[in-house]
Amino acid sequence: MLLADVNPWRWQAHPEAWALVGGIVLLGWYAARVIGPKVVPEGEVIVSTRQKLLFGLAVVLLLVAGGWPMHDIGEQYLYSVHMVQHLLISFFIPPLLLLATPVWLARLVLLDEGPMATWIRRLARPLPAGLIFNAITVFLHWQGSVTESVRSAPYHYTAHVLLFASALLMWTPVCGPLPELRISRPAKMVYLFLMSVIPTIPGGWLTFAEKPVYRVYDLPIRLWNIDVIADQQAAGAIMKIFGGFYLWLIITVIFFKWASSQELINQFRNDRPTVPSRPMLPDDLTFEAVADEFDKAGPAPLERVPPVRDERTDEPPQGGAQPAR
Repeated sequence: MLLADVNPWRWQAHPEAWALVGGIVLLGWYAARVIGPKVVPEGEVIVSTRQKLLFGLAVVLLLVAGGWPMHDIGEQYLYSVHMVQHLLISFFIPPLLLLATPVWLARLVLLDEGPMATWIRRLARPLPAGLIFNAITVFLHWQGSVTESVRSAPYHYTAHVLLFASALLMWTPVCGPLPELRISRPAKMVYLFLMSVIPTIPGGWLTFAEKPVYRVYDLPIRLWNIDVIADQQAAGAIMKIFGGFYLWLIITVIFFKWASSQELINQFRNDRPTVPSRPMLPDDLTFEAVADEFDKAGPAPLERVPPVRDERTDEPPQGGAQPAR
């Protein structure tokens, strides 16, 4: 018997989600209050106000995605709500947490010589990170995986943790705290465009399907009178349109920043003082032309040199004008 037979709006506790969020908050507090003062030089900011706000927003969205009522409705009734939950976990919360992470903390964790830090640095590169994220995304939309997510709460929780971890890897080359792990702006645009292509495949499949793709969501209880076909079409549109539009919006912002930086660089180059170059000799210069110029200049003037005593006769030589040697 599925949990869909109960009241859809009955409040349900989710201690596993609370434990995950509480652990993230506790780690953030410990890093800022205990570790930070020990490793950050005195006078420097440990955590900026912007980073605190981004961290708080990420925690709130994580509670919304993993708690009641979104988790219960998405798990038991509407696949479209389940898709919104996936977008929050993969496209919104991970970049917020990465932007909220101070550089000193990322260097302390990721630049360690331990095996875990080494593997994270390797997997956070664009190619493995993109492959891992898209492979997990496609797997979680497989019919068997969706059915198991509805029937097994532990499986659903584990799937979301894997999606969240792979999303952190995927976003690291774009907005990770370490500059050495980020790629250039043109590469970010290409990378995010490729990340927007793969999700459109299951999204289009759901949007144009005429029969229920996931039978586990074909239930007699329908929230807001949304039938199963309209629900899966909405889920496909959310994944294909809203997810792709969100990534393309980020691509647009990166493009304008890159174009602005290129314009500043060109302006700097144009404003630099130019060094006068040496006069270039004409291409048709000949020996006869050089000889004529010497003839016009005339002989070189004689230079009077002081007389030098002749050591052999101990007499001074005849003075006079002598050509310069």
